[in-house]
Amino acid sequence: MEGKEVSDTTVAQIKPEIILFRGFTWTLRHVWSPFVVKLEARLRFAGVPYKAAAGTPREAPRGKVPYIQLGNNPALIGDSTIIIRTLIDQGIMPDLNKELSGEDKARDLAIRALLEDKLYFFLVRERWEDNYYKMRDGVLEPLPYPVRMVVGYLVHRRTMEMLYGQGVLRYTKVEAAALRREIWEAIAEMLKESQSKLVLQGACHDILKPFWILGGQNPTEADAVVFGFIVSSLVCEAGPETANMIRSFPVLLQYATAIHDTYFNEYQGWK
Repeated sequence: MEGKEVSDTTVAQIKPEIILFRGFTWTLRHVWSPFVVKLEARLRFAGVPYKAAAGTPREAPRGKVPYIQLGNNPALIGDSTIIIRTLIDQGIMPDLNKELSGEDKARDLAIRALLEDKLYFFLVRERWEDNYYKMRDGVLEPLPYPVRMVVGYLVHRRTMEMLYGQGVLRYTKVEAAALRREIWEAIAEMLKESQSKLVLQGACHDILKPFWILGGQNPTEADAVVFGFIVSSLVCEAGPETANMIRSFPVLLQYATAIHDTYFNEYQGWK
């Protein structure tokens, strides 16, 4: 039987398979890394299918998760921001910020920087300094216990050196907690304003449906980051103070729950 001719249009619609390495062996669960949850959310916002795999930082091209394999290309791509930019540039998913005004693009970038370049280090301190054993046994779960002890010690020492150099470890625990809360308060206020904007626009918003950090009808790049940081903090057993802090802001829970139920309904939630 003769083979069926494939048109150029059909070929253009064929997208390479994406394997997302999350660094955890868990399935159908959100993981503790905000950057992994961010990337998963970003893929799902765009309706891009992917396969989840474990992987390890040792195998990652930049020494950290997440990273992906794109199609049959053996070269792995690391760093969540670079991965997203690569997928946009290759036409695999759309640029969520393309139609934003210059002002909103700046706001979106500022939100991402606030969480990824500031809040992240406070979360790392809470997990690796205040709740070391929970963190070690969580992220190094696949390793045999004796190996886990050695690797955990090395990771802890390197992390503390990094945090001291970065500056977060130079705050007292009370000061660090206050600065961490200040960030969550700012995000909560932005989300409240987004809800208010929907009301002023005459939109009868269903509280079970997602709403977005900039108050628009669709998510932007910042929403993947905000969702990633909220959810990873809620499920991480090594960050109880942050989890309780988030729960003290009902709008944060409403925001994350609506996105989770819409885009991750097969995933386990949080208590």
